Amino acid sequence: MKFKKTIGFLHLWLGLTSGLIVFIVAITGCIYVFSDEITHAVRADAMHVKKVAGAQYLPVRTLWESTQRKVGSKLRLDGLDVSNDSHKSWSFSSFQAGDPEAITYFGSIDHYKTVYVNPYTGAIQGVYDEERDFFNIVKFLHWSLLLHTDYGQPIVGWSTFIFVVMLITGMILWWPRSRNAVKQRFSFRWKKTTGRKRKNYDLHNILGFYFSFVLLIVAFTGMVWSFSWFQAIVYVAASGTVTPPERIEVQSVPGEKVMHDPLQLALDQTRDAHPTASAFRIYPAADSIAALQIYVQQHEGVYYVAHEMQFDQYTGKLLSRRDHADKNFGEKVITANYDIHVGAILGIPGKILAFLASLVCASLPVTGFLIWKNRKKKKAGTVRKSQSQIRKLKTTGSIVHTVPVAEKV
Repeated sequence: MKFKKTIGFLHLWLGLTSGLIVFIVAITGCIYVFSDEITHAVRADAMHVKKVAGAQYLPVRTLWESTQRKVGSKLRLDGLDVSNDSHKSWSFSSFQAGDPEAITYFGSIDHYKTVYVNPYTGAIQGVYDEERDFFNIVKFLHWSLLLHTDYGQPIVGWSTFIFVVMLITGMILWWPRSRNAVKQRFSFRWKKTTGRKRKNYDLHNILGFYFSFVLLIVAFTGMVWSFSWFQAIVYVAASGTVTPPERIEVQSVPGEKVMHDPLQLALDQTRDAHPTASAFRIYPAADSIAALQIYVQQHEGVYYVAHEMQFDQYTGKLLSRRDHADKNFGEKVITANYDIHVGAILGIPGKILAFLASLVCASLPVTGFLIWKNRKKKKAGTVRKSQSQIRKLKTTGSIVHTVPVAEKV
């Protein structure tokens, strides 16, 4: 009994201290789950093109240079997403960090734009401000409470850690004391006479129980991003080794014969190597000796199967290739972390489950607070009632004072 009392005290005060942050993180996660589907619907005109019979893609260099001229020098294009779907547009990104000492998310970004272009004609189909995009704001509210990552991420991370402790302590408190209590723990047994306090109590306990396993997975995958030590634990546990993943360092060779369009050569080789991939992300070389990198997304909407290829930025020569199959299980688990976190790894059913779990998670701080508030009111009411009864007895002279035996004598 004393053990459960201690657990209850811990569960209560951890909930009161972290409840607001858990609510914000959960509700934003709930909103963000279907962000891709909604964004694709809203931006449908910009993200799709009508392919004319016989039309060919423009060379990558031509497309890049023409788009750069159109958007102006203020928006330096730093990446290109190439879809393998002939009916989809390609998108350039332009990101520039803001004040490194900024406290808020908005101060830490100078600009963040996405430019959708028709790969057959080079026409710009839409320019979107990702910094002010609704779902991007929701994502960073979820990630760091709209604070700079250095400030907000630790708050979110430790609140998530506290939430894990609360899930465990909540399961201990939920555990039925007797067989008669089992029915009340597993199902809603509401009647017309069931009060709102009882309903609130059941919502907290029963929904919390049924979604506890999913919520633990969501919380753990969130902690992988928050804490490097936790990511290391996951990697070691999954890979069975403390050796970090191999990183192949390659460099371009300045002075080599410069090809007309090394970007095109690199993309063609990547397509030949992964013909069934969904999309390719091209990162140009960061400096004069860096390699040109292409990230391969194998399946649309998920990222857990990914490949990496690096090329000489001057000649388009392949310098290194690392496929998904070459990774150990620890790397594969870390790569799948995002898809697991949002439920995308199980497709739409997984996203629905993640949505419901996040919604339940957001409700737990609210229902838990109401349980505490109702008990506090009940306790205060009991004390007031007892004091009122004592005053009444004193007024009517009905209180009998017990005289010690020694005084009787």
